[in-house]
Formats: sequence, structure tokens, C-alpha cells
Amino acid sequence: MPSASCDALLDDIEDIMSQEDSKPQDRHFSRKHVFPKVRRRNTQKDLQEEPRPPSDSTIPGIQKIWIRTWGCSHNNSDGEYMAGQLAAYGYKITENASDADLWLLNSCTVKNPAEDHFRNSIKKAQEENKKIVLAGCVPQAQPRQDYLKGLSIIGVQQIDRVVEVVEETIKGHSVRLLGQKKDNGKRLGGARLDLPKIRKNPLIEIISINTGCLNACTYCKTKHARGNLASYPIDELVERAKQSFQEGVCEIWLTSEDTGAYGRDIGTDLPTLLWKLVEVIPEGAMLRLGMTNPPYILEHLEEMAKILNHPRVYAFLHIPVQSASDSVLMDMKREYCVADFKRVVDFLKEKVPGITIATDIICGFPGETDQDFQETLKLVEEYKFPSLFINQFYPRPGTPAAKAEQVPAHLKKQRTKDLSQVFHSYNPYDHKIGERQQVLVTEESFDSKFYVAHNRFYEQVLVPKNPEFMGKMVEVDIYESGKHFLKGQPVSDTKIYTPSISKPLAKGEVSGLTREFRNRFGNHLNSTSDTCAATRRDSASSRSVLQMSQHDCALKVAAGLALLALFLHFWPESMLTTY
Repeated sequence: MPSASCDALLDDIEDIMSQEDSKPQDRHFSRKHVFPKVRRRNTQKDLQEEPRPPSDSTIPGIQKIWIRTWGCSHNNSDGEYMAGQLAAYGYKITENASDADLWLLNSCTVKNPAEDHFRNSIKKAQEENKKIVLAGCVPQAQPRQDYLKGLSIIGVQQIDRVVEVVEETIKGHSVRLLGQKKDNGKRLGGARLDLPKIRKNPLIEIISINTGCLNACTYCKTKHARGNLASYPIDELVERAKQSFQEGVCEIWLTSEDTGAYGRDIGTDLPTLLWKLVEVIPEGAMLRLGMTNPPYILEHLEEMAKILNHPRVYAFLHIPVQSASDSVLMDMKREYCVADFKRVVDFLKEKVPGITIATDIICGFPGETDQDFQETLKLVEEYKFPSLFINQFYPRPGTPAAKAEQVPAHLKKQRTKDLSQVFHSYNPYDHKIGERQQVLVTEESFDSKFYVAHNRFYEQVLVPKNPEFMGKMVEVDIYESGKHFLKGQPVSDTKIYTPSISKPLAKGEVSGLTREFRNRFGNHLNSTSDTCAATRRDSASSRSVLQMSQHDCALKVAAGLALLALFLHFWPESMLTTY
């Protein structure tokens, strides 16, 4: 076989061209008298024989997406942000799972049943040949589980890149983004707070003030997913609150894995944040605090009492106790004792009259004795918590508690049943019948028979379904009570007060889009979920805008080529002659 010689240097390509070679302009001129002859085609036959376009030619941004979220308020906030970014890009967010092209499943890892639902939804999506993107704490904490293999995953700190992950998944690729956001080596709170979102309830804004926590509870799997404490700066949180009120929100929920620990990583604290927030809350609008563990609120009791007495802050606090046995709390590594919990509750009850204290209890934690459980029963009987979350212990894989000797299943079930009986033995709201209260109406009841409002203590008050009441502060007389609710009759001459400073967004409308996008695309950008996706294509990033411009260009070129083909196809053959 002859070999190429490498001894001589190759001349420059321009030097190889001879003077006699035709120049580009000569070749162009010679084509002036050449006309292509087009043969008529059997259109139906050619259409049938055309190969299908390859999978990578799929155009992203026009598909329907169904989003399912399990778990806490933090997870719900993440789901809202992901929906907003996808809708802003052009995807249609649908409530019909069977109609969707892709399922975005946002998981919770707190309990076994929640993960079971998540796993079953993945299986169902695969059976229905749906594209799948997984999010939330389960894949973040355990991305190598067998049932997650080959599926796209977006991490809890990467939700600002959901459009990219969905786009690649639509094309048939598997993508995994599980990294943590850092700045100069310091862990950040997560995705930006100013991203577009679609609020599940246009009247309620959920703001994550930090992610992760400082605890190392032996039963907790969420820590594996959310990691150590990382707080958002106060100015960013205040700006997000101000933007929400400008979009018609009348109620804000602060959420995180532990709101009480806020700021310890950035040199501030929860009371400092709260005082800044109440400055921007409109009159009549309300702020609800999220869950805080006892250790991180003990040093702020005085300030917290003052804040919870503020007229624009619900007198409500969720403080998990988990067990009334110090030995069990030690095994859980909860970093407080029962006396600490009681001190917090007693102080707040004294300084904030009528305050609602919600708490959590785990039944059947490894090592829990009958005596330990009896102490927990006594605590509930003493305080008669109006809101009590009872959880049977589930060992979560990879946690220290899962390796400990377990309480027999029948004992865990019995203890859960016994605690539930104590909880249902008292009615915390009977003494409120006959009271006149101001309530803020924000949603519809599950049975669609009432509107749901909340009074000063975040107690649920059911009111008649008068469309004028939604999003308003209404005065009612309490005439009935149940285990979990009150019923109120609007006062005949009551003045309906509107706390919103602007009209709320429509359900499904995208929040947080800049004025530039609104001016460019008009009302179509903020259309509801049943509007054509192509008319509301937009993006929260320059990358998305660039892709959109390229897509528009491609459509115009394609249309021009199609018109030219039709022209040539129907033009008389006698005019298409080669000379």
C-alpha cells in the first residue's frame, strides 16, 4: 500500500490555487443560464417513504408537563419555582397526568409511605411511556437506588436549571444535576429567590429562608438531602416578600428545615429577619412562621414573643417535641430536654395570649419503653395541643436509627392508636363559640362547600362561599366548632377589607417575570395553563432568550423554503429548461 510522504511541507491552500482556476464570481456567473428541471413527484408515495426525524430533532419548549409534589412547604416552594421556569420557557403545565408528555416528580424522604408513593408514580409513568424527571429529597439523598437508574434527576439546589434537564430528557437523554451551590467555598442557600414561579395558591407566597439545618437527628433522612444550614441574605428575602405583595399576595409562609436556626451561618438571626419583614407587610396581610426546633429559639424568646404579638404576624408556632422522654430525645440526638420544650411553650403562652402551638410526636422510636411512651401521653394531656402531628416511626435507610433494635411493629401501631385517642379526647375550640373575629380568607375547603379563612391564631375558620370574600379580611361571628375547625357567619354590616395592594395573579399565571418580558410578549406570557405554549414562550435567562430567537429564525427559513418548493412544483415544466 503506498504511503503518504511527510517529507515536504504542505503549501498554503491559497498558494495551491492556480491562476487558471475559475474564481468564485466566474462560477456564479456561469450559472445564470442554468435552470433546474423539476420532476413532478408522486406526493403520497414520497410522503409515505420519508424517514421519521431523528429523536434529537425534537423541539423542546412545546410539550405538556405534569408536576407532582410530596412533602413539606419547602418542597412545595421548589415545585412552584420549577413550574414557573418551565412555563416561562414555553412548556404547558397541565393538571392532567395522562395528557402530559413528561412527569416531573418532586419527592419527600421523611417517611416510607411518601417514598412508596414516589416509587409507584415512577413505575406508572414508565408503564405509560412518559418522559420522567425526578426532583426532591429522595434522589438527592439516594441517587444510586435501583429504581432511579437511567432517569433524569435534578438536585434540591439545582432547581434553577430545571429547563435544561427537562429539555435534555425530552430529547431522550438522561441528565443528573446533584451538586451544591457555593460561593468562594461557602455553601449557598440554593437557587435564587427571584426566579419565575407559579404559586399553587396565588394569594399565598412560600419563602424558603434557609436550607438544611444544624442538627444531626439519628432518624432524619432529610439532612442527607438538604445538608448543613445555609441561609439566604435578609435583603434578598425582603425583596422577595415585596415582590410577592406587588403581585397580589396577602399571606406569606416562611419555611425551611428549621427556621429557628436561620442566620447562624451568616452572622444574623431569625428575629432580625422578622423585624425587617414586618416593615414591608401591607396592612391586613399576614405572615406565618414555619417550624422551629427548641434549641434555636430558647435564646430569642423575648423577641419572638414581641414579634408573635405583632398584628401582621400569626400568633402561631410549630415546635416539634417528638417525645416527652429525655432518654429517647438523647437517642434521637435532639439537643434539648423536655424541660427546654416546656420552657419555650410556657413562656410563649404567657407572653402571647391565645397562641397556637403545634407539635410533632414519633411513636415507637427504637429503644422507647412503655414508661417513655406514658410520659409522652401525659405531655399531650397536659398541654392539649390543638395541632398535633402523630407519626409512627419508620426506619429510613442509611440513618443510625435504622440500624438500632426496632420496637415491634404491633407496639408501634398500638402506641400510635393510643396517642390518637388522647388527641381526639378533647376539643380545643369549644370556648371560642360566640366570639367575633377578623379572618383572612385564602382558599377553598376540600369538599368545596366553604371558603377557608384563618384568624389571628391561625385557627381554621370556615365561612360561606361568597366570591367577594376570597383574598379579603372579613369579620365573622363564631357559631360552631369541630376538632380541627371553627365556623363563622359574616357580620351583616361588616366591612370587607382588601389587604392586597394589587390584583392577585390568575391561577397558573407566572410570577416574577421582568417588565422586559412582559412588554415583549404581552398578556400571552402570563396566560393560564390552557393557553397555547407557543404564544407564551419566554425565559428567565439569556440562554432561553437566545434559543427562542434561533427557533423563530428557523421557523421563518423553513416557511420560505416551503413556499419556494411549492412554487417550483407547480410552475409549468416548459419554463424549467436547461440551456
